[in-house]
Amino acid sequence: MEVENRYVAIRHHVEGSPSVDDFEVKSAPVRWTPESGEVLVKNMYLSIDPYQLNRMKRQSASHHSVDVILPGERIGSTGVGEVVASACPEYEVGDVVAGVLAWEEYTLFRPSPAVLMVKVDATSGFPLSYQVGVLGTSGMTAYGGLFEVGKPQKGEKVFVSAASGSVGSLVGQFAKLAGCYVVGCAGTQAKVDMLKDKLGFDDAFNYKDEPDLKSALKKYFPDGIDIYFENVGGEMLNAALANMNTYGRVAVCGVIAEYTDPGKRASPDFLEIIYKRITLRGFFAYDFMAKFHEFMGIIGDWIREGKVQAVEDISEGLESVPSAFVALYRGQNVGKTLVKLA
Repeated sequence: MEVENRYVAIRHHVEGSPSVDDFEVKSAPVRWTPESGEVLVKNMYLSIDPYQLNRMKRQSASHHSVDVILPGERIGSTGVGEVVASACPEYEVGDVVAGVLAWEEYTLFRPSPAVLMVKVDATSGFPLSYQVGVLGTSGMTAYGGLFEVGKPQKGEKVFVSAASGSVGSLVGQFAKLAGCYVVGCAGTQAKVDMLKDKLGFDDAFNYKDEPDLKSALKKYFPDGIDIYFENVGGEMLNAALANMNTYGRVAVCGVIAEYTDPGKRASPDFLEIIYKRITLRGFFAYDFMAKFHEFMGIIGDWIREGKVQAVEDISEGLESVPSAFVALYRGQNVGKTLVKLA
């Protein structure tokens, strides 16, 4: 069996802010045979994530843990798809799977313990797109980062930066369910309103309207911050550290402000960290894989009970992948960014 496969590739290594001109759609045949031991998946939803930019750079600290993306080659990402051919008894034609696929129409994989792939329960009642977002790596990142790293206690004060994004929008809701006081920041008034009116944040603000972030956080947290869920980096980190309480925890999920401009890279105020005994910890979603099914069971119940809302930003067609990715860096996305294929 052979199919013509279209995929998105970078034309060159991407340094600085990405543009649609950095990408191209290419085509190549993909061949599956019954003797191959492989599974062929027709992709349905593709995840668009900010961290991918670090993989596209010629050099990045991210390359210690994730593969570099080379010009002209397929770009691996999480996604959801349907099995259309299988040489493995574990997977049957018609099964829906979620895991590491790619920005392409078809993905061929060989099952092994090293391949992150799960079969989706078609009777769950959830949209398939949730398997990439709230019930996928976004949900696992938010839940693991908050509860395993942040370790919230009832009544504590939580600040979430980039709070309208795929992870931040979930962190705030989870923290509220833990009995915390939660404030988030975002880049437009519409996003701020969504955080307060739809997602239940106690308060939120537009960071672009605040010339002094330290003073802004002091206003929203007069009694200090216990947990900071970090998605931005740069001056936002130091503003949060200046307002942290003793024994505060910083869950370092991402630093999107630093991905495109090394000049914004923060040098944390170590005196704040030392004398307040603040803990900073970086983490990946995959740090929590052993608890994946436990986390997803809890989050799934919260969704069914109406306690958690999933916010999605879905584009259609493989050609929309570059523009959807670029939109992440222009603040044009809300919630989980996805591309829907056929």
